[in-house]
Amino acid sequence: MAEALLFVSQDEFTCSVCLDTLTDRVSLHCGHSFCLKCLTDCWDQSQECSCPQCRHTFTTRPELNRNALLNEVIKKLKKTTIGPSSSQNYAGPGDVECDFCTGKKFRAVKSCLTCIASYCQTHLQPHYEVAAWKGHKLVDPDRNLKEKLCEKHQKSLEIFCKTDDSCICMMCVVTGHNGHKMVELETEREEKQKQTLSDIKRRLEEREKTLKEMRRVMEEMKISVERDVVENEKSFTALIRCIEEAQRKLTERIKEQEKREMEKAEGVMEQLEKEIKELKRREAELKELSETKDHLHFLQVRVTLHRASDQTGIPQCHLHSFHSSSLLFLFSAPEVPVFALHPPEPQSRDDFLKYFCPLTLDINTANRDLHLSEGNKKVTRDGTKAKYPDHPDRFDYWVQVLCREALTGTRCYWEVEGNGDFMEIGVAYKGLNRKGEGSECGLGNNDKSWSLQCFNSKFSVRHKHQRTKISAPYSPRIGVYLDWPAGCLSFYSVSHTMTLLHRFNTSFTEPLYPGFWFGLHSSVTISHLTPCDH
Repeated sequence: MAEALLFVSQDEFTCSVCLDTLTDRVSLHCGHSFCLKCLTDCWDQSQECSCPQCRHTFTTRPELNRNALLNEVIKKLKKTTIGPSSSQNYAGPGDVECDFCTGKKFRAVKSCLTCIASYCQTHLQPHYEVAAWKGHKLVDPDRNLKEKLCEKHQKSLEIFCKTDDSCICMMCVVTGHNGHKMVELETEREEKQKQTLSDIKRRLEEREKTLKEMRRVMEEMKISVERDVVENEKSFTALIRCIEEAQRKLTERIKEQEKREMEKAEGVMEQLEKEIKELKRREAELKELSETKDHLHFLQVRVTLHRASDQTGIPQCHLHSFHSSSLLFLFSAPEVPVFALHPPEPQSRDDFLKYFCPLTLDINTANRDLHLSEGNKKVTRDGTKAKYPDHPDRFDYWVQVLCREALTGTRCYWEVEGNGDFMEIGVAYKGLNRKGEGSECGLGNNDKSWSLQCFNSKFSVRHKHQRTKISAPYSPRIGVYLDWPAGCLSFYSVSHTMTLLHRFNTSFTEPLYPGFWFGLHSSVTISHLTPCDH
């Protein structure tokens, strides 16, 4: 019985105004009970007398009577469980407070989208008991209920207008959305939820597919790298073997040559030793002869000795140095493979600037529509004529100019800054035609030149009169990299990064001259760079 009483006390002996245990409990004819002071204060502040819980209105102010026995029971309950348990329901930090509690507020357990208010457990009871409130939409406590009201009419947002893609109230339906396609929020939510879920699944599939593709590419790259490492090891092993074999052959040939030269020298030395021995014998005879007093005999014998010593000259031995000529002979042999080891390809702008080549425009090649300035580093076509003298190297029709520097046998890099709607940047052999209107005089229109064309912020490349469009973001600064020995000519868009626009791979046979071709109101400036500009 005690447990049952305690259970009932927690539900039935709480004032719905102060949300605390009833003090001086009084009851109304509608069946609800309140603290005497709480109910008196409510009626004193209002023009009508109504039940604070069910809102039942009384025509006259009812007489309030205390129940002494029940009040005594409540006092005992306060000392046991009711007091502590109710304190646990007070709203704390982060909780949604009940909008109907006075004084210290209880924690809300539900929010009503129809009333646009939040209720604690006690103040929520009318929504379960009063027929007019049972149809209200209750949701979990929400502190942002005002956002669920129409800004214009301050009514609950209940309809979704698909035409305007917005949530509206019933007043909006009548006043401003005639003829629009409208659905209930629940219907639109289901559709949007399906659509969002479908979009998430699609994006998930795309990313999983991309991830799978990247893993595949990485695996292929790993295999390719491993294969390249093995091939490089084979190549360098073969190179080392070739060098070792060349060293062995060279050593053998040096030793063979040494043997031949030594044998030849030994023969000469043997001959010299014999002659020395013979000459010493004659020297002794001459000394012995010199003691005779017979002058005629001396002269006769001396002639014989002298003729004998002059019959043979001194033996000659020429020993030749071997290694330089032998090296040339050995490494020019057809069976020896040739390995061309090139420096690594530049990657960053700093790498390219290591091959920077200063250029100067050749005024003797400039068409008369072009004006040179800034120390022949800038060329402009502004629609006026320049009074250049005749020169065999000058372009007399095509609005072009070449640089003075002949680039050959090395790596070179330069940058230009363009301005205008049309310009062409390229390189050409010296034999490029300068006279006449023929298209063969234009950069990229023949087999003697290669060019990058910039027209209306779009790129294309040309060679042998064939044009190839390039899809790349436009940049007014262009970098040109020439690897003459490798037959490589590359054009780069220069910004915060180096973007390769196009690379020509060929075999250059002559020195190359950088050149330019212009449209009206266009200009090019050769950048003043140094290898330290990074």
